[in-house]
Amino acid sequence: MLGTLKINKPHTTLVDQVEESLIEYFKEQGLRPGSSIPPEAELANALGVARTVLREALSRFKMTGMIESRTKRGMILAEPSILGGMKRCVNPLLMNKDTVLDILEFRIALEIGISGYIFANITPEDIRELEQIVEMGEIIGVNRYTPMSEVHFHAKLYEITGNDIISEFQKVIHPVMDFVKDNFRDFFEPIEKELAESGELVTHKHLLEYIQRGDETGYRKAIADHLKLYTIYLNKNRKPRK
Repeated sequence: MLGTLKINKPHTTLVDQVEESLIEYFKEQGLRPGSSIPPEAELANALGVARTVLREALSRFKMTGMIESRTKRGMILAEPSILGGMKRCVNPLLMNKDTVLDILEFRIALEIGISGYIFANITPEDIRELEQIVEMGEIIGVNRYTPMSEVHFHAKLYEITGNDIISEFQKVIHPVMDFVKDNFRDFFEPIEKELAESGELVTHKHLLEYIQRGDETGYRKAIADHLKLYTIYLNKNRKPRK
């Protein structure tokens, strides 16, 4: 039987308090993915709350994948998707400009930061796949399918790192990147044209050439230059730090 679980934070909602108490209970009991969780009636009694309140807190855990219901086993603790909840709330239409800029800046830092992991893990098969993506991008040119080519190339780079969270993050921020490109096209297109005319525009083909040569140092600079459009945009729109 459970003892009495603590609920004593008057400035938060009852459901929030139940959620926090359950997390503490899971930790104190040393529960791990696969561990059974006491039935609803027992939990509600220990918490001193109605089962409707408990169910709302449990539904939050179920949405993140932290709790699963299994036939004949009842509720069990599961390993949640680290970014699962983030996927549901990353909507650029609900974000202020500073938040969009923060995500954009984080994406740039991440793409440059994973350079070493790409070169440490890449295989000949990965290179062949990147070659196919670049070739397809050159065939389709600049049209409504161009964003698809962009996503596939960078998604493959994330995949090569061998880090599932990095790969998942690319999917999370994809709507933000699309939003930035679609809504600030008038800003990007003249700069992109200027970079192309001056020979400073770094394309996927250029990045691939560094990868093919095994030139990590050159690639690291090239990926920063590839994202230069966004860096320029950030520099023009970022508020000075206090």
